[in-house]
Amino acid sequence: MLKLAILGFLHDRPLHGYELRRHLAALTGHVRPISDGTLYPAIKRLEAAGLLVRETEPGTVAAPRHTLHLTEAGQAALLDRLRAPEPLDISDENRWFTVLSFLRHLSDPAEQAAVLRRRLAFLGEPASFFYDGDRPVGAEEFADPFRRGMLLIARATTDTELAWLRETLADLETPQQ
Repeated sequence: MLKLAILGFLHDRPLHGYELRRHLAALTGHVRPISDGTLYPAIKRLEAAGLLVRETEPGTVAAPRHTLHLTEAGQAALLDRLRAPEPLDISDENRWFTVLSFLRHLSDPAEQAAVLRRRLAFLGEPASFFYDGDRPVGAEEFADPFRRGMLLIARATTDTELAWLRETLADLETPQQ
């Protein structure tokens, strides 16, 4: 998820490390805070792999600043990852939001639709936070108002996402005039 988010934000525009960290925190910070000890080694790995470059700019007040730029190889890696997200990128809500954040970078509506169809198929599988053996337990089966509430909220969220997915797929699959 971190690699995808870094490549995605740098595809949008070159950023300084602290700006990138701010963008990452806005996207995932409340769920998975990104520490400097995680971010900067990831940047170094992406730089060593040739996916981004660091350019030095004069500082406005003091020391020079390093701006991170996506390379052609980095852009290709981003697009490859968006075309074929890992299964966890489809099933984990936070990782899914990262994919959605940058899916617009795929210029082919058919490729975008293929990714959305994978999420639609995942959401179509019976699931719950609670199980009786292998059987998912639904909200209506709980007297506990907290578990029932949790499942009702999750169902409403899923129903909203399903409606959005179907609408967006219809738009993507409608030939443009």
